[in-house]
Amino acid sequence: MTKSGKMLAFFAAGALFAATVVPALAADPIKIGVAGAHSGDLASYGLPTLKGAQLVVKDVNARGGIKGAPVELVLVDEQCKPEAAANVATKLVSDGVKAVLGHICSGPTKAALPIYRDAKIVSVSPSATTPELTQSGEYKYFFRTIASDDRQARTMADFVVDKLGAKKVAVLHDKGDYGLGLATYARQFIEESKKAEVVLFEGITVGQVDFSAVIQKVKRSNPDAVIFGGYHPEASKLVSQMRKKRMNTTFVSDDGVKDEAFIKVAGKDAEGVYATGPTDTSKNPITIEYREKFKKSEGAEPGSFFDNGVAAALAIVNGLEKAKSLEADDIAAALRAEKVETPFGPISFDEHGDPVGIGFNMFMVKDGQYVIAE
Repeated sequence: MTKSGKMLAFFAAGALFAATVVPALAADPIKIGVAGAHSGDLASYGLPTLKGAQLVVKDVNARGGIKGAPVELVLVDEQCKPEAAANVATKLVSDGVKAVLGHICSGPTKAALPIYRDAKIVSVSPSATTPELTQSGEYKYFFRTIASDDRQARTMADFVVDKLGAKKVAVLHDKGDYGLGLATYARQFIEESKKAEVVLFEGITVGQVDFSAVIQKVKRSNPDAVIFGGYHPEASKLVSQMRKKRMNTTFVSDDGVKDEAFIKVAGKDAEGVYATGPTDTSKNPITIEYREKFKKSEGAEPGSFFDNGVAAALAIVNGLEKAKSLEADDIAAALRAEKVETPFGPISFDEHGDPVGIGFNMFMVKDGQYVIAE
């Protein structure tokens, strides 16, 4: 088993135990749910955010908790599956959580939010980027510590058209809330630029093994670049199968692909792939502090969305501490009114719940790791 595999197995086996250990403070614990993919193909997204929450809460409890009460994490695993998210959300409501860190993927987040809204529970996602989650106005208790897909798609489209100089672009997606939404925005921005043409817009099936049919369509359309909206399991197969057919077309994707798991699965075929990701935070003191804590604890580098998970946990804690009460309206008001120091610097939330002060960079795979693209 690889070091990464051992880390995931360790998290899965020990997460529930770790979540329930809190210092013996006098008051009843304040419960915070952590919902996401803690197992399955997308656990490399959920587990780093889970660990970030655990590290933040450990510090909070060490300094006396929130207003004298310890914080207790309640972990629930929905494997980034929308069909499981409603049950997970219902469980957290029945467990009496005051806030939720999650969900991780946009589909499950969308499925869970009506339940949190009706129960008046605040949730903060580190990674759900579908714009309508905030922009629809339906979920006043929802926040996120990542920029939305329209901003991410703008980064992708501008890079492909202006930096790569592509004139013909094929846009693929996984038909999901996240992948399709992002691909749709990318197509829109490319067409609005008047500098390039979208020669193919095609969906693929999640879990499919052979992508020969869609790759043949890409080949016939003869694009200068391929944009893919989706997650790393499908992206790694697409890239590898394209390269086996001697297609060296530039492949550009999203933060669902900016993950070490993509590089490990795609291997040498990952070289030269571009992917958007949250703004580089490597020089921020809070980033350094929590990454060092992670490495000391796990003996490995944290994975995707760890910084966003730490930011979400810090925001939730700050909201609980600054709120007039532990009622959702007061917590939400505090999140909007109070800035909080995070791995991204000081951030706040606008009236919709989107973060002020967080954006995206473009990265590329070089020598087996993601680096900022020049």
